[in-house]
Amino acid sequence: MFNKKDFIKSIINNLIDDFNRLLIVLLLFLVIITIFIRTFYLDILKFLILILLIFRITSKNKAKRYEENQKYLRIKKMLFKPFTNVIRNFKDRKNYVYKKCLKCKTTLKLPLPNKRGINHAKCPNCHNRVTLFTIRKKQEEKIQVEVIKKSRKVEK
Repeated sequence: MFNKKDFIKSIINNLIDDFNRLLIVLLLFLVIITIFIRTFYLDILKFLILILLIFRITSKNKAKRYEENQKYLRIKKMLFKPFTNVIRNFKDRKNYVYKKCLKCKTTLKLPLPNKRGINHAKCPNCHNRVTLFTIRKKQEEKIQVEVIKKSRKVEK
């Protein structure tokens, strides 16, 4: 017997999946695209995505759907890994300056200097002098250098 409440609960529980969210966004994007560009191939692609989405939502094999979602999350993490530093740097841009040491290639997280213009800091890894060119100014504070990413080999 078809139970409406159980069907709706299963849909809600399975829609929380990240891969299903991607499919929904992709489907909506294709619907908007097909308003302007009418092709047979886009209609077939929309239909296939819709069938896959319905299949994933109504599927009873949750372990298999979970594995698919984990594969999607691993691929997503791999694709966005190069942008994690950019995102972190953008969040800390008001308080810190990120600079790479020219000698050992270590990424340094330096607090925003007290004065504008040319400033210097010392790399804690190789003790090389790092030059900063700053336009912004921060209140009076002692400069403390923090190592973000060490290089694999250090030349001395």
